[in-house]
Amino acid sequence: MNDMNKYLSETVKTIPPSGIRKFFDLVSQTEGVISLGVGEPDFVTPWHIREACLYSLEKGYTMYTSNSGLLELREEIAKYQKRQIGVDYSPQKEILVTVGVSEAVDIALRALIEPGDEVLIPDPSYVCYAPGAAMAYGKSVMVPTYDADEYRMRADVLESCITPKSKILILPYPNNPTGAIMEKTDLEAIAEVVRKHDLIVLSDEIYGELTYTGKHFSFASLPGMKDRTILLNGFSKAYAMTGWRIGYACGHPDIIAAMTKIHQYTIMCAPIMAQKAAIEALRNGEEQMRKMIENYNYRRKLLLNGFKQIGLECFEPRGAFYCFPSIKNTPYNSEEFCEKLLYEEQVATVPGNAFGNSGEGFIRCCYAASVSNLEEALIRIGNFLNRHR
Repeated sequence: MNDMNKYLSETVKTIPPSGIRKFFDLVSQTEGVISLGVGEPDFVTPWHIREACLYSLEKGYTMYTSNSGLLELREEIAKYQKRQIGVDYSPQKEILVTVGVSEAVDIALRALIEPGDEVLIPDPSYVCYAPGAAMAYGKSVMVPTYDADEYRMRADVLESCITPKSKILILPYPNNPTGAIMEKTDLEAIAEVVRKHDLIVLSDEIYGELTYTGKHFSFASLPGMKDRTILLNGFSKAYAMTGWRIGYACGHPDIIAAMTKIHQYTIMCAPIMAQKAAIEALRNGEEQMRKMIENYNYRRKLLLNGFKQIGLECFEPRGAFYCFPSIKNTPYNSEEFCEKLLYEEQVATVPGNAFGNSGEGFIRCCYAASVSNLEEALIRIGNFLNRHR
C-alpha cells in the first residue's frame, strides 16, 4: 500500500501548504542567510518570566489545570484587558486560555461555522485563517485591502463582499504581513456594516501591543461590539514567548463555553508551567515589553528609511514587526523576486502572495532581527536591485 492518498480527507487534500514554510525550507538549505522571513521576536523571553516557570517546576506544578486555564491567569488577563482597552471580561465565564492564538482561531471557527457559512478575511493577511475556515467546512471570502489605503479594511469594500451566507469577519490588526493598523474611525465604519449584516467578529490582536504611532484600539471596545467580538491575544509577540504557546480568547459566555467544549476534547488545557510564566508576564512584564517595543520601533524606522534609499516603495507600517515593500519596479513577481534574492544575495524574505492575491507585487520583511543584520540585508537587497532593475 504505497499510495495512502485515497484515505485522506478531501478537505485537507485541497488545502495548499503554507507559502511561508516553503521559504523556511529553502533558507535551511542555504548557508550564510540573513533571514527577514521569520515572524518571531529575536529576544529571549525575559529572565523573570523564565524564572517563574522554573520556580513553578520546583514547587511541583506539573499537573492539569482547569480546561479554561488557571483562574489566577484568567483574572490577570481580565485586569490587563480592562487596563488596555477598557472592557470588562468575567474571568470565570468570558476568558479561555489556549495553546497559542492559533488554537484560539481554530476552535473559534469550529464553534461558529455551519457547513457553507462564509468567513470574511482581509487580503493579504496571515496564512492560517482560510485553511482554518476550510477545516471547519466554511467558505473563505477574501476582502481585498490596498497599498493606497495603507492596507486598512474599507467598509465599502467589505460590504461589497457580503452575501446572505456571510457569518464571521476576521479582523487581524495590527496586520501580518503588512504592518497595517486600523484607527478608531476605520473600526467605527466597519462596526456599522457588522451591525447591519449581523456578523460575528474574530479580532486577532496578537500584535496589539506592538503599535508605534499611538495606542492600539480594540474593536471590542466600540459600543455594542463586545458581545459580537471574540478578542484573541497572547504572549508570543509582545513578551517574546513564542515557544511557550500561550494565548487566550475573550468573548460572550455562550461562545467561550462552546470553544471550551472543543478545547477540552482536543487539548485538555494549556501547559501549567507556561501559564505560571504568563501570570508573571502580565504582573511584572511591562518594563521589559516596553524596551523591546522601543527597539522594534528603531528597527522599523531603519528598515523603512533603508528601503526608500535603495528605491523600494513602502508605506509606513505602524504596527507588528513587518515592512511590506513593493517590488513592482522590478521584472519579477513576488515569488521570483524572493527566490532570486535568496540564491544571489542570501537574504530571506517572504513573497507577498503567500498571504493572499492582493499581496502580489510585494514582499514581507520582518525587522525582528539585529540592527547589524538589517543594515547588511539592505546593502545586499540594494546590490540585487542594481543588477535587476
